[in-house]
Amino acid sequence: MEIRTLRYFLAVAREENMTRAAGILHVSQPTLSKALKSLEDELGKKLFIRHSFSIRLTEEGVLLRNRAEDLIRMADKIEQEFVSLDDISGGELYLGLAESYQIRYLAQVIRQFKGRYPNLHYHITSGDTEQIADKLDKGLLDFLVLAERPDSRKYEYLEFPERDVWGVILPAEDPLAQKDAIRPADLAGQPLFCSEQAWNGDIRSWAGSMFPQLFLEGSFRLSYNGSVFVREGLGYLLTFRHLIGTSEESGLVFRPLDPPLETVLYIAWNRYQAFTPIAERFLQTLKEAWSILPPAGEAGEAADPDLPQAGRM
Repeated sequence: MEIRTLRYFLAVAREENMTRAAGILHVSQPTLSKALKSLEDELGKKLFIRHSFSIRLTEEGVLLRNRAEDLIRMADKIEQEFVSLDDISGGELYLGLAESYQIRYLAQVIRQFKGRYPNLHYHITSGDTEQIADKLDKGLLDFLVLAERPDSRKYEYLEFPERDVWGVILPAEDPLAQKDAIRPADLAGQPLFCSEQAWNGDIRSWAGSMFPQLFLEGSFRLSYNGSVFVREGLGYLLTFRHLIGTSEESGLVFRPLDPPLETVLYIAWNRYQAFTPIAERFLQTLKEAWSILPPAGEAGEAADPDLPQAGRM
C-alpha cells in the first residue's frame, strides 16, 4: 500500500467525485480509477459505492479514511522533520491544546520563539485529553497541553505558571448570580453543561455526596458552545474562569465554585521522543521562559468584576 495511493483515496473520499479529485491531483481519471481499483483488490474490500454523479464510502471505506488520514499526517510530518534538519531558521512544530486561558503563556513563548526562528510553522490541534493524547502517542504531535497530571511513565512535562479556577457560567439575571460562589446544593436538579471528562473527574470529586443529585443536561468539548446554550436559558455551564466573555453586554456572569476547585495545566511530551532540532529548541525556550515565572497558585487572583457587591447572598 503506497502513500501516493492513500492520497488518491482521500482526495476521492473528500470530493465524492472522481473527475474533481483527478483534477485536484493532476492525474488522469483512468489513472485514478486504476489506482483505487488496485487498492480495493489489495485490501479485498469494496471501498466505494459508485452512483451516476457521485461516490460514497462503504463502511470499510470510512474505516480506511480514518486510518489513512493519520498515516498521511505521519508521512508529511516525517518529510518535514528531515527537511528541517538542515534549516536552522525554522521548521514544523505540532501542538495539541486543551481549552484554557493559560494558553496565552504558550502563545507568548511562541511569539518570542518565532522572532528568533522566522521560518517556524506551527500547527495547532484542539480537543479534550483523550483526543489529543492519542495523536501524541501516534507521533503526530510534538507537545500536548492537558488539564490532568500526565502519566510520568510515558511523558515528561512542565506545569503552567497558574491554575485554572472552576466556576459556573449563568445568566446575569438568574437568582444564583446574586451569590458570591456556587455550592453543590445550589446546582442540585438543575440542567448542567460540562465536558464528560471533567464531569466524571473534577466535578464528581468536588460535589462529593451531592454528585448523584447533579444532572448533566449535555456535554460539550468546547465551552463556547456550552455558553450559547446558557444564553438560551437551557442550563448552567461548568467551566474554567476566563474562557467565556462575561462583559455586561454578554448577559452572562461567572461565579466560582465553593469549595474552590482549581486545575493545574501541563504541557507534556513523550519521554522517549526524538525531537527535531526546532522542537528541541522550543522546549528549551519554554523551560527558560517559565523558570522566571512564579509557580502555579502563587500569582494570586485579581478581584472578579462579575461578583455582586453589597448585600450579596
